[in-house]
Amino acid sequence: MSGFEFGRNPDDLKGEVTRGAPALVVVPDMRQKSGLDADARLEEACGLALAIGLHVVDTLVLPIRQVRPGTLFGEGQVDKIGVACTQAEADLVVVDGALSAIQQRNLEQRLGRKVIDRTGLILEIFGERAATAEGRLQVELAHLDYQAGRLVRSWTHLERQRGGFGFLGGPGETQIEADRRLIRGRMARIRRELEHVRRTRGLHRERRQRAPWPVIALVGYTNAGKSTLFNRLTGADVMAQDLLFATLDPTMRAIRLPGVDKAILSDTVGFISDLPTQLVAAFRATLEEVTAADLIVHVRDVSNPASAEQKSQVEAILADLGVISADGTGVPMIEAWNKLDLLSPDDRAMRHDLIAHGVPERQAVAVSAATGEGVATLVEALGALLTGGALTLDLTLAMAEGQKLAWLHAHGEVLSEHAAQDADDLPATRIRVRLTPRELGRFQHL
Repeated sequence: MSGFEFGRNPDDLKGEVTRGAPALVVVPDMRQKSGLDADARLEEACGLALAIGLHVVDTLVLPIRQVRPGTLFGEGQVDKIGVACTQAEADLVVVDGALSAIQQRNLEQRLGRKVIDRTGLILEIFGERAATAEGRLQVELAHLDYQAGRLVRSWTHLERQRGGFGFLGGPGETQIEADRRLIRGRMARIRRELEHVRRTRGLHRERRQRAPWPVIALVGYTNAGKSTLFNRLTGADVMAQDLLFATLDPTMRAIRLPGVDKAILSDTVGFISDLPTQLVAAFRATLEEVTAADLIVHVRDVSNPASAEQKSQVEAILADLGVISADGTGVPMIEAWNKLDLLSPDDRAMRHDLIAHGVPERQAVAVSAATGEGVATLVEALGALLTGGALTLDLTLAMAEGQKLAWLHAHGEVLSEHAAQDADDLPATRIRVRLTPRELGRFQHL
């Protein structure tokens, strides 16, 4: 193989991303591809690189007016990337966009360095962070799907000796074909395992739905502060760091809310613009937890200049999952405008003023998960939303109906209770209780 600008053997370019490796981050500026501007994309791309432990030594934003099928970038831009790599001594080039297999191969040949695109980088992060067996299966499936389409390298070692008998046999199976066959087999096995997990998760959801506890799902753009808010509300110790995709595996904890004795709070994986299709498909079973929620809390980082664009990206994914729809139906949602502590006093006052005048199309509460500011108000709002439409009932329960009385105490809001007599002048309990329509339906089945 020849034609390398910087003289490395392409066989040395394969392998996993090395933590701490010096990396050049390149953002192809295609405005029509994303709602985020180039500066926001650059900041996000650097965050992704840092999340996998790379050392960002330099960055480039290159406008793309016409996509080159062979390299994505123009010839002059590829030369510019090569010079930047040499000057910054970068061993890895991170391209914040989707590269075809041919584009990745050609760039690696031209630059003599390993090149990884946005999808590959996110897959690396997910592969490192997945903690549960289900999470690891989902990541492996996404990674195999990604790799299956990239087995197009024409290295000579991938061609086996000619097969057949004697000297006239046809060509044997290439290494690429063998790898593809192995990948397809492994993907089929993982899909069967994930289908089993999906059925099990569905049974768990059905069991929870039969129980009286409502489910609240935290969703939002990655690094919006979902896990910090989750820890603040539940007293848990879920990993919460200033990193993109700090949380991958869903976590659930019980919380108490006004008028709700017990609710289940779920922390979910963060969303991101241009989330790889392989990951959307692989994590659909996990994201189904959001569709089964009784209430969604959309956590937004209002200190981020791209907060509005991030909101649009999150809502697009929720719409794709069928959680929200154009006609306003779907799972009820409230926004938590997080990271107030990072705003100036004037900006904080402006956010509170917007909420007070009902500017957001959805109910919103300004909070700081880090300091606790506004969290009590959010808790009250969650309780009010879950108990909205609650009915007040006056019931007389006989002494033998102690199980019903205990259920009402556990799952309703008891307003008053005193000794009484039933229609047969037997000792009974007179109770006034507030129940949501959902709880009332369950009580009627007792």
